[in-house]
Amino acid sequence: MKFVVFILLAAIVVSLGTGLYYLRREDADSPKMLRALEIRVGLSLVLILFLVASYFMGWIVPSTQ
Repeated sequence: MKFVVFILLAAIVVSLGTGLYYLRREDADSPKMLRALEIRVGLSLVLILFLVASYFMGWIVPSTQ
C-alpha cells in the first residue's frame, strides 16, 4: 500500500523535473513540456483516486489523535 503511494509520488516528482528541464532547455510552448504536464496531472489524479478508493475499502483509516 505505502509502496504504491511512494512510487506514484516519485513518478510525479520525476515528471515535475522533466517539465522543468524542458522549460529551461526549450520554449515554454514545446510539446515535450506539455506532455510532461499531462503525465503529472494524470499521475496526480490516479494517486488521489487510489487514496479515496483505499479509504472507502477500509485499507487506510484516518488518524484518531
